[in-house]
Formats: sequence, structure tokens, C-alpha cells
Amino acid sequence: MERQLTQLWYREHARASLLQPLAWAYSAAVALRRRAYAGGWARSAGAGRPVVVVGNLTVGGTGKTPLTLWLARALGSQGLRVGIVARGYGSRNGRGPRRVDAACRWQEVGDEPLLLARRSGCPTVIGTDRLAAARALAAEGVDVIIADDGLQHLRLARDCEIVVIDGARGFGNGHLLPAGPLREPTTRLLQVDAIVVNGDLTHGSLAHLPSAVLAMQLTASEAVSIDQRVRRPLASFQGQRVHAVAGIGNPQRFFAELRNHGIEVIEHAFPDHHPLTAAEVAFADALPVLMTEKDAVKCGTFPSPRLWYVPVTAQLAPHDAHELLTRVLAKVRGSVRAGGP
Repeated sequence: MERQLTQLWYREHARASLLQPLAWAYSAAVALRRRAYAGGWARSAGAGRPVVVVGNLTVGGTGKTPLTLWLARALGSQGLRVGIVARGYGSRNGRGPRRVDAACRWQEVGDEPLLLARRSGCPTVIGTDRLAAARALAAEGVDVIIADDGLQHLRLARDCEIVVIDGARGFGNGHLLPAGPLREPTTRLLQVDAIVVNGDLTHGSLAHLPSAVLAMQLTASEAVSIDQRVRRPLASFQGQRVHAVAGIGNPQRFFAELRNHGIEVIEHAFPDHHPLTAAEVAFADALPVLMTEKDAVKCGTFPSPRLWYVPVTAQLAPHDAHELLTRVLAKVRGSVRAGGP
């Protein structure tokens, strides 16, 4: 079902859909909710520290998590103590905030928050109530909070909004859920502080983006053994056949990255956040198995030397990196001078 919806959503040209009446109802609900916050019938609340949201308009992976990691490093280099807040999708955590550390089990905190905590080294808190989670970070003494996702979580007041767009999939067929992948109308882009396009801007739905978009590429250079004891250049797999495992929002991006390194890929795509089992990666041959880092946090206890993961890093051209950091710092420092949100 998920694969069929994805194929429907990410066609470049919109077609008539039996789901369109539901999309109209969803659109009305989104507009009513935004008007409620704009008119003061519903209220956003501050966390006590500046908040930067890294989000998207569409369902599925766009590259938010790598950009969150990039931004955490960039703000840290400015002497700021950064905290990260996330929903914790798929975790067994309740509504209340929970601290994530490197030793947590992914089942308890979710795969992406565990990846964020391990890679960034930043205090990370999850909770479906992201306002409470952000306030827990503020109580720890962080200087700035990055919300990984949460663009539509209007209860949490924010000082800066960054939208990440997949250049290859764009806005799909341009319809709102459930007829298309859009969580909000594309006019929402007029209200954000920065638009970052991940990869080459090739999808037709992006033809009329604002001119001041920033560009990001996800790069991979090494493979890491599942027990993290061995690292080897990704180029060392060139010319080999491998099993490629991806349970992420856009598995094809991962498969394409491996092929760009000259690797012959046998694709194994799973739904986003899929709880991989040892049996699902125990293929009946001796070929290496390469997976995404998000999948690897669920496979750390699998005793197989065949398993490797491929971390990706967000890279921005120097001008775009400087521009993005400048915009974020202006908002963050402006909030501090004004006494917080």
C-alpha cells in the first residue's frame, strides 16, 4: 500500500484521483488550524530558548536529518550549546519528554533520534509533545534548540524555519494528503527563513521555486562495519555486487548513491522506519550487505561480519553554507536579545 501511494504521489504530473475529496477536506483542516494560531484561538508557546525548525512540506525523506546534523555542528562551532528535539517516531516512549543517549535501545526512542544523538553528541530529547521536550532541553542549559521535523507542530514557537526539499522528487503530483505527498500548500514556502534543495533540482514541480534557494548534497565516502570496529572506503566496493538495504523515506536515493560509486546493487527496499530483523538481512549467499545508517541502529546486535552501513553527510557550497548559518544566527541571536520567544 505504501509503495502504491508513493508511486501515485510522486508522479510529476497530477492526475485525477479518487482521494481528491479527502485532500480538499485535509486542506480545509490545515487552513483552519493555521487561522486558529494566527487569530489567537490557539496559542504557540516558547521553550525558553531559541528554536530552529528543520522540516519539510512532503511525506517521506528529504534529507532533514543530515541537515540537522550539519546545522548542529555549525552552531556548535560558534560557541553555542545545541540541543535537538524530535518526535521519536515508532518509539515506545509516551507523550512526555525522554532523554536519548548513545546507549539507548532504538525500540525505546526511535531510529532517527538515536542516530542524531550518536552522530551529533548533542543533548537530544524526544516526545510527541515537542514543546515539553524542548523545555526539557532548555532546563539542561542549552543555548539553542533544533527541531528535527516539526514544521507543522505549531504549538512549539519557533524563531527560524528551514524547509528541505528533495530535488529529484520535488512536490510530487502537487496534491495535498492523501491524494498527494504535501502536508501543506507550497505557498507555505513564502513564510520560511530558508529553503534548502537536496540534490540536483530536476523535478518539474520545482520550476517556480523562489530564486534564493540554497543547495545541499548528501555525500558518502566510507562504509562502517555494523559493530563499528572497521571502516573502509566506499570505493573499495567498486565493481562488486552487494545487497543494499534501505528502510528510509526514499530508498532509491541510497541505491543511486551506491551505483554512483561503481557498486552493483541488489535492491532491498523496506518501508520507512521498518524494524529490521536478522533474518531479513541474512541473504543466502556470501555477498556484502550495505545499509543506511538509520537502518544500522536497528542491527547493531546482529552478529554478522557481512553487514556494513554507509553514513551520509550534508555538504553545502561555501557561499550557501555561509548564507544559511548567517540567517540562522541572525534569528537566534535576535531572539536572545529580545528576551526569548
